Amino acid sequence: MYADELTNSMEKAISETNRRRSLQKAYNEKNGITPQTIKKSIRDTIKATIVEDIKNEHNIKDDEDISEVIEKLTNEMIKYAQDLEFEKAAELRDKIKELENIV
Repeated sequence: MYADELTNSMEKAISETNRRRSLQKAYNEKNGITPQTIKKSIRDTIKATIVEDIKNEHNIKDDEDISEVIEKLTNEMIKYAQDLEFEKAAELRDKIKELENIV
């Protein structure tokens, strides 16, 4: 935390963190646990989160193939463009680009 003054709420948060840390340290020592850094690629975690967010945003079911969804959206986009509804077509274009980035 960075601040010019230590406020009451900051002091409470710091003391609670220290309290929890001491409890965890005692538990670890009692049970012979040595904390270790996880060895997982951050990019994999971020990508999985992004994929889930995009799937939720576009109502894509887990068993649904993303390439099929892209094809369906492309057809809709073309139809909107033919009907001169360019704003809707542009929205679909942006969704298609997002989905293409996760394939």
